[in-house]
Parts: sequence; structure tokens; C-alpha cells
Amino acid sequence: MNSPGQSPPRANGTRFERRLLSDVALTLLPSLLLIAWLLCQRSAPETGLWMVVGVAALLTLGLVSRLRDHVVFPLYTLSNLLEALREGDYSLRGSRAQRGDAIGDVVWEVNALSQTLREQRLRVEEASALLGKIIAAIDIAMFSFDHHQQLHLINPAGERLLQVRADDVAGGSADALGLRECLQIDQAVVVRRAFPGGAGSFEVRRFRFRQSGLPCDLLVITDLSRALREEERQTWQRLIRVLGHELNNSLAPIKSMAGTLADLTARPDLPGDWREDVQDGLRVIGDRAESLNRFMTGYAALARLPPPRLREVELAPLLARVARLEQRLQVTVQAGPAVVCQLDPDQLEQALINLLRNAADAALPQGGVQLSWSQVHDRLHIEVIDDGLGLAGSDNLFVPFFTTKPGGSGIGLVLARQIVEGHGGSLLLRNRDDRSGCIARIELPLTLV
Repeated sequence: MNSPGQSPPRANGTRFERRLLSDVALTLLPSLLLIAWLLCQRSAPETGLWMVVGVAALLTLGLVSRLRDHVVFPLYTLSNLLEALREGDYSLRGSRAQRGDAIGDVVWEVNALSQTLREQRLRVEEASALLGKIIAAIDIAMFSFDHHQQLHLINPAGERLLQVRADDVAGGSADALGLRECLQIDQAVVVRRAFPGGAGSFEVRRFRFRQSGLPCDLLVITDLSRALREEERQTWQRLIRVLGHELNNSLAPIKSMAGTLADLTARPDLPGDWREDVQDGLRVIGDRAESLNRFMTGYAALARLPPPRLREVELAPLLARVARLEQRLQVTVQAGPAVVCQLDPDQLEQALINLLRNAADAALPQGGVQLSWSQVHDRLHIEVIDDGLGLAGSDNLFVPFFTTKPGGSGIGLVLARQIVEGHGGSLLLRNRDDRSGCIARIELPLTLV
């Protein structure tokens, strides 16, 4: 048996043509025997009769040759068409494609198959071209290795990572490229290592696929250092912007008041109320110093937040206790399902206190605040709803130390989100749909006891 794509060995001679001629000869044999027997019955056949027999024989040979051409040549045409399909040439077409004819039907079907294969190859080539553009444009190093761990494909990002050219390393081994350890991982890992194109943190993923029935590997290496550095740079910019704003707000009046007091005490003749002026100035300096102290205390609390200590907690009494802590207005607690879950009550109380304080600040003096909870599938939802003016903008809500309230520290929402995320949940803030106000929703994974 021949493997696919391999040409079969040619037979010795034209076996099909010989079989065709043999079959025709066998078909004519009874007639020839009958003619020979009739001639033998005559004692002396006339010359004209022999001439008629000779002409009939010549005509028979001509008809046999014509029959051979009508049978063999269409088969040669089909053979050429199928060979062109096997070689990937879909431009050839048979000229005898006619419906209702045995050979014509076969040629028509071969032509239709050629057109279908041509359209499919065109779509595959277009998809491959698009995929090649994507692979070339993506800023992630990609390597394809065959079953012998020899390089089959590398994209431009991979060339930059290894500082090589694709033509120079094509067919090279994973050992020579320094990627053998990466091909031995079973799941995505983050590693710190140095490549010729750079060092830092990299996420390495390996995918298995088959090509021509053989197992191959696709290696994807993502440089995390650049993204981390960009995120770190943006974080520092936001932090420095907020720190600078807070320090300027406190140091500017301190500097101004200190200059005023220096000018006052440098006068040769002090006014009668100079003691009150000095006391007022020192009071302003003390207030601003206290504001700076609160600011630094809040920063330290945010930076030193410990991981949550989970234990069994009944949710309803905890929320009722937190609601009673807000004394400026009444917090309406809407009863929810009886839930006993695993969480850190101290940290969750602190997060809820911050959210309720913000809600009360927004709702004063005429509005109200509601506290409710519900179970949605395997998630616990705790909502703080106020009747205030709502959120004017949400871009800086979770920026540390950013605040729009006089005397605010700017860490309440940040600390609340950090506590919730430490429990594996999320904190969402959005405006109400039914009226003015804001909804703060805590979503926690529900681990029932």
C-alpha cells in the first residue's frame, strides 16, 4: 500500500489498454469463428469474398482503435486533473464536463472539487496571512518546536528576546536557544531570569498541539517587567502628586504664619495684642501639624494592614452593631438571609464603618442611609445605599489620600477596598438608578459554615 502523496509504481506496459483490447477481441471472437466456419464450408471462396472479409477486418480494427481512444483518453484527462489537485494546482479544468454523461459527470465533479479546494485554500491563506500579521505585531515572544524540540517558528518579539534572527536559528534545538527548561513546565509560571534581550520577570506558558500527527510545543513568554515598571511609575506619580498636594496644604500656611510671627516679634515696639496674635499663629501651626500627623498615621495604617484572620461570624449581628456606631443619622438595616461565614470581623467592621461614614457625609442633613445584604449564588453582597448627590466622578475614588471633603484623610475607600480584596472580594461604587445617591457594594466569596 502506498502512503498518501506518494506516486504508485508504473506498471510494465499499458495494462489497462491491453485488457481493453483483449476484451474487445474476446467480444469479436464468436463472430470471427462463425465467419471462418462459413468460409471453410465453401469449396472455393471467391476473391471478392476475401476482399470483403479484409475490408471488414480493417474497419473492425479502426472501430476498436476508436473505442480505445474514447475510453482511454478521458481517463488520461481525469488522471492529469487529479494529479494537478494532488500537487496543489487548482487552475486546470476538464473540457468534457457535461451532465447526463458518464465521463462528463465525473469530469464535472472533479472540476467542482477543484473549485472548492481553490476557495478553501484561498481562505486558509488569507487566515494564515492575518495570523502571521498578528503574531508579528504582538509584543509577546512565541516559539514553536517540533517533536524533536527543534525550532520551527519564532516571531519578531522572540527574536528580540533572544537577540537572534529567525533564519539563523531555524531548526536549532531548545538547548542551543536556552529554552529547554521552559519546555518542561506543565502550567503557567512566573520566573525571574535573564535572556540576551533583557532580564526580569517573565510569564512562561507551554501549549501542546499536533502537526502531521506528531506532538509539538508552542512556547509563549511574556515580559512582565515592562508592565510592572509602567504600573509602578504611574503609582509613584499618583502617590507623589497626592503627597505633594497634602504637604503643600499644610506647609504653606505654616510657612506663612511663621514668617508673620517672625516679623511681629522683630518689631522694636510690640503692639498690645501681640500675645493673642502669637497664640493664634501657634494654634494654626499646631492645627496644620496635627493634620500632617493624621495624614502620616493614615498612611501607616494603610501600609501595615495585616492579612485577615478568618473565623466563624454571624453576619446579621455584625451589621447591626456597625449600623449603631453611626450617630449622626439613623442607618436603616434591611434584614437578609441568616448567614454564618468565614471572615475577619474586625477588618470587615472597619471597612463598613468607612463606607457608612462616607454615606452619612453625603446624605446629611436630610437624607438617609440603608444597609442590606443578600446571597447571590455563591457570593455575599453587602450594600450601603445613601440618598446624597451621588458620585460626580470615579477616576480618583481609590487614589490613596485623595479626598474632596474638608479634613478628610483620603484613605477610607482605599482601606475598605484593600480589606475586601484581602478577603478575596471586590468593592464597587456606582450611582443609583432610581434617584440621586450612591450604592457601595461589597462582594465576598460566600463560605458557609
